[in-house]
Amino acid sequence: MITQIRGRLVEKNPTEVVVDCNGVGYLLHISLNTFAGLPSDENVVLYTHLSIREDAHTLFGFITKTEREVFKLLISVSGVGPSIARIMLSSMTSEEIQQAIASGNVDVIQSVKGIGAKTAQRVIVDLKDKIMKTYDMNEVSVHTNNTHKDEALSALEVLGFNRKQSEKIVNNIVKENPDASIEKIIKLSLKIL
Repeated sequence: MITQIRGRLVEKNPTEVVVDCNGVGYLLHISLNTFAGLPSDENVVLYTHLSIREDAHTLFGFITKTEREVFKLLISVSGVGPSIARIMLSSMTSEEIQQAIASGNVDVIQSVKGIGAKTAQRVIVDLKDKIMKTYDMNEVSVHTNNTHKDEALSALEVLGFNRKQSEKIVNNIVKENPDASIEKIIKLSLKIL
């Protein structure tokens, strides 16, 4: 029903945001990855998913189309509701979830709070084939620069920076500067880290 919201960011919390669209404030539940990717200025575009239950209509917001598609796939699995899918997207990036499912890594998926061994196995069995279609969804493909990104991450790790923290920063830099060289990615990352 509602697939995208463009407007002014009125409130911003790690779990939810309010976006003002022509005088109407929309409350969107978000993951920590979306929160980290929100722009510092007021104008924002979020891709959305409307979850309808008997007792509630809940709007979820995502910074990328890929994150939204991964969310939709996760909630299609029996035993995984919107709140568990959001926890999963908060504890791992969309790419990490895609890789864990594609490689059949039960331990990574089971490490998420609220997911047991059977649910983790069900996620992998149900989504292994479907997850491949979400790999190249972003308008700006981060995968074209994967070698630059991976080399920059390795260099930052050698310099003593936390890989998970570095990865978020490097992903944002690669999205903003798709043609950046390895040196440029590292220099920009060091300014932020």
